[in-house]
Amino acid sequence: LGFVNLAWDGGLHGFLLDTTVHPDFRRQGLGSALVKEAAKAAKNAGLEWLHVDFEREFTDFYLANGFRPSQAGLIHLLDSHPL
Repeated sequence: LGFVNLAWDGGLHGFLLDTTVHPDFRRQGLGSALVKEAAKAAKNAGLEWLHVDFEREFTDFYLANGFRPSQAGLIHLLDSHPL
């Protein structure tokens, strides 16, 4: 019905990636349950921070699930700007 990936930097930071629920089962709390379980697993593994990047349309979802806004940087690697 859905899944989420939890990545780790080898230190105290975890990263929530690819949270998704099948369209037929959205708005039933499954996404929130996935995020909660991922956060619980990260905490149980001794992590101190859990990060997530998301599109603007998902702001309300992640704020409702305990995340707070933060600044971040992003490079679009397919742009013509040289690195």
